[in-house]
Amino acid sequence: MKIFHTLFALLCYCFGNFTFAQSNMTYQTPPKDIADLVNAAPTPAVSLSPDHQWMLLLSLPSLPSIEEIAQPELRLAGVRINPKNNGASRTNAYNGLKLKSIATSQERAITGLPTDARLEEVNWSPDGSRIAFIHTLNHGIELWTLEVASGVATKRTEAVLNDAVGSAFDWMPDSKTILYKTVLANRGEVPKEPTVPRGPVLQSNDGDVAPVRTYQDLLKNPYDESLFEYYATAQLMLLDVTTGKSTPFGAAGMPTSFSVSPDGNYVLVTYLQKPFSYLVPYYNFPQEVTIFDKTGKKIRTIAKVPLTEDLPKGFDAVRQGPRSFTWRADQPASLYWVEAQDGGDPKKVVDIRDKMFSITAPFADAPKEAIAFKLRYAGLTWGDGTLAITYERQWQNRQAITSRWSPDQPAASKAVLFDRSYEDSYKDPGSFETRRNQYGRSVLLTANGGKTLYLKGMGASPEGNRPFVDEFDMTTKQSKRLWRSAAPYYEIPVSILDVKNSTVLTRRESVKEVPNFYLRNWKTGKLTQLTNFSNPYLALEGITKELVKYQRTDGVEMTGTLYLPKGYNKEKDGALPVFMWAYPREFKSAGAASQVTSSPYEFTRLNWGSPIYWVTQGYAVFDNFSMPIVGEGDREPNESFVEQIRMNAESAVNKIVEMGVADRNRIAVGGHSYGAFMTANLLAHTNLFAAGIARSGAYNRSLTPFGFQSEERTFWEAPEVYAKMSPFNYADKIKEPILLIHGEADNNSGTFPIQSERFYAALKGHGATARLVLLPHESHGYRAKESVEHMLWEMTSWLDKHVKNKSATGKTVKP
Repeated sequence: MKIFHTLFALLCYCFGNFTFAQSNMTYQTPPKDIADLVNAAPTPAVSLSPDHQWMLLLSLPSLPSIEEIAQPELRLAGVRINPKNNGASRTNAYNGLKLKSIATSQERAITGLPTDARLEEVNWSPDGSRIAFIHTLNHGIELWTLEVASGVATKRTEAVLNDAVGSAFDWMPDSKTILYKTVLANRGEVPKEPTVPRGPVLQSNDGDVAPVRTYQDLLKNPYDESLFEYYATAQLMLLDVTTGKSTPFGAAGMPTSFSVSPDGNYVLVTYLQKPFSYLVPYYNFPQEVTIFDKTGKKIRTIAKVPLTEDLPKGFDAVRQGPRSFTWRADQPASLYWVEAQDGGDPKKVVDIRDKMFSITAPFADAPKEAIAFKLRYAGLTWGDGTLAITYERQWQNRQAITSRWSPDQPAASKAVLFDRSYEDSYKDPGSFETRRNQYGRSVLLTANGGKTLYLKGMGASPEGNRPFVDEFDMTTKQSKRLWRSAAPYYEIPVSILDVKNSTVLTRRESVKEVPNFYLRNWKTGKLTQLTNFSNPYLALEGITKELVKYQRTDGVEMTGTLYLPKGYNKEKDGALPVFMWAYPREFKSAGAASQVTSSPYEFTRLNWGSPIYWVTQGYAVFDNFSMPIVGEGDREPNESFVEQIRMNAESAVNKIVEMGVADRNRIAVGGHSYGAFMTANLLAHTNLFAAGIARSGAYNRSLTPFGFQSEERTFWEAPEVYAKMSPFNYADKIKEPILLIHGEADNNSGTFPIQSERFYAALKGHGATARLVLLPHESHGYRAKESVEHMLWEMTSWLDKHVKNKSATGKTVKP
């Protein structure tokens, strides 16, 4: 039977225009080299303890089975819930833990872990003595802890945790108490769907302007509302890990987030309220933000935020009222938040966009005004009473301002440190390094009485990324370079461990060496290797990798990473079939679009969606070739989207053909999501490619009428832009073969599966060579082993037939 299905599938590719496309077929597997690569166990993830004494190595499993992905799923209010265990569906879990001492590099054995472990939300206690995590079972979720000193893991609760919305737990500052959420013990049976509707589902609007983007998985009717409330309702509990005793905390409700004050005496909890909405996800539902004391007694309601269905247009738009709550990290219990001063509307011309307010325990006084922000508030790094760092941004011109501020002094103490375009990677000063204070909270790492700070950054430069560690003088506002990654390695600073001894933890790799962790002394250059991960991608050994630089016809500098097969010799083997892969990015300046933001010395990593697999099949792969869309000044990038992607593709194709590695008549282009949108447009508007592969894309922009990607204007404000950018409108112009792949459970805003279904119908109706593959149970990213392997088989078959084995024939010229 399997042989029959395989022969049948091959016939699918050999004859006709796939008029049988609606029939089912069994999952197929790609060539062995590709299958071995995609199923290789990835190297472990690493988590550093707060006291910098330990590294936690977290093992990652290979791809899950389709049986796991096909578990029951509720899609409600913008979240996906597994009703069997009351947790989030489609999560990524670890299957093993190891401890490694940073000082000695010795591993500590861990005992007591559950069999067939599915571990998530792995979280160090503030003092680094314990680690907490949840263990997900088919019927529920358990809370576990691990004692670092002994290496013993212990189950702390039965499978009663509620992880449907927001986080499931958080450590208290004492490192022995955990606040967690449980399902209600007496919540009753799951609501039953009415067999007969009680009436129509209504939505109404009384003239309010409410442009809403195309969210997915929204509530649709009263039954959905009852299901969401059932699974989101939880009881907070306090667990003492020394006694194993749990006690209720506060009243039951629908908590989405909770955070503990640095001294552990207060807890800020955000509860969802009714009415729910059918237009926006849960995080725009009404909210009540309340402070409790450590016993669960209600102290004060800080804010009651109404339903937000009328968010103004624009990427800097925010809801009105208090938002972005944060505890001041260097004080026992001081709460800060910001409020928009422009009604949340970035289009309003105002001097001040946001203001920060604060209130301090016992929270009886009125809130005090702290500081103001010219742009939209974008975060804060606490230090002490004399120093904190604030961040603000503006999308319209890509401006970013970083300032210093003295929290214990008047607002006039706020002073600008950096004012730049956040698109300008070459001028990115990096991020300020932090350390843990007496409360176990992250605060600025300082020296010389607070006059010196430290920065880590990626170090983008014309020669590629060269990560660095800098010393920053607060008096002069100047940086001094302490260390910088050097060829032929790509080395990233993870954490500064000891300023006095000039020690930093780094992750180091090269083209041929898998990433591993090291201790580096930035003064002496001494390196001490801490991990010894092996290369999971042996099938890629011997391939060549090159960062290729070239120019667009208008002078914009471009790059792409070229992979060539093992043993390839240009003079002997000649030009190769090529698979090109890209993702468009918008810029407000040609200078920013020209910048190099990768490194030629990075180790080649693979994921399920990578195009690099096909270098094992005799293709040259030109990955991540530049696809900038530039709109300088008042001109929006999308005004010339089609013209710019055409220039980008022409420049890239011409470059690799001139290099002698590419056969101009055997080049395919592909992309995922917005890259799929790009692919369809390139086939519609150029004559450069033999075929295309478009995964999980959107092709008709009238189905995303209130903006998409980086487009803020609505369909009614720029109908000609929406029309010209939609390859659906040019389906009759696409003559090259195009493979469309889509997850049938796509949850990404705008990329509904119907986008691919309707585009395929338009292509088929005009006689195009097209194939539509819908992957059952898959979302915007594909996860199941069977799905990913089948996707790779589809792509290999398509490339082999329409590119590698393509005869040298002429092409139809686009009008």
